[in-house]
This record gives sequence, structure tokens and C-alpha cells, in this order.
Amino acid sequence: MNFERLFNMQKELDAHIEAKHELTNENLFDRKVLALLVELGELANETRCFKFWSVKPAAAQETILEEYVDGVHFILSLGIELQYESAAPVIEAADQNDINEQFLAVFEQIHQFRAEKTRASYEKLFLVYLQLGQLLGFSAADIERAYFEKNEVNYERQKENY
Repeated sequence: MNFERLFNMQKELDAHIEAKHELTNENLFDRKVLALLVELGELANETRCFKFWSVKPAAAQETILEEYVDGVHFILSLGIELQYESAAPVIEAADQNDINEQFLAVFEQIHQFRAEKTRASYEKLFLVYLQLGQLLGFSAADIERAYFEKNEVNYERQKENY
């Protein structure tokens, strides 16, 4: 995965949004953390992995991937906030194969990163999120392609005053 390219694209999108909405002098860190938590919840909802009471199937894989890359956008953006753009996690296999456990690990790591704001906690957050993507069946190429597509959508939404 070309993390440098992803960070550069996200930096440009963030600058565009912050300029358009006159937010260049505001600290957006906590709002981005909350946005990431919400996006993670939306992703879990699309997978339906935790809905033991329901027989309705998960959303289409492409829908789940689109929700997943929403999280990638905010993780990149948080890294940019703290000048961790050079952070490229070494991708390793998840410790376990339980998607519910991996979702919980990501939620926990988001909270830990918010509390610590260290490069190590950021890299761990990025890693556990990428591992979630692996467990969901996404390759690095899938994630990059979907990120590029969603980045274009995000610019379009800004033009349309989303």
C-alpha cells in the first residue's frame, strides 16, 4: 500500500475542507476521533457481525469496503493532525480471526490513541484497522482503489455543499 500517496491525498482533501469551511485555525482532533468512532460503528452495522439476533445478511462487500475506507480517511487525517504522515504500519496478520474481537480492538485502540496521542499508539491504531480490513476480506489493492474512489466522491460532495 502506498501510504505516502494516501497521506498526500488526504492532506489535500483536509486542506480543501478546512479552507472551505473556515476551519484552518481550529483544533479538529476530537471531532475527527468522534467521526472515526461513528464510521467504525457504521462499518460494524453494515457487516452485521454482532447482530446475533438477526438473520438478515451483511451488506454487499463493496458497500462494506466503502464504509471501511471512510475509516481510513479519518485515520490518515488524524495522523496528519499530529504530523505522523510518515507512519506506515508494518502490516501483519491479525492475532485472531474473530471479527467482533477485532472491532472491539479497534474501538479500544482509538480511545488509547486519543488519550496518548503518541506515534506508537497511532501506528497501532492503523495496524489494528488494517487487520480488520484483512479479516473483512480486503486486499491492499482493494483498499487503495476504494480510497481513491471515495476521495473523488468527497471532493464532489464538497462542491455540492454536502
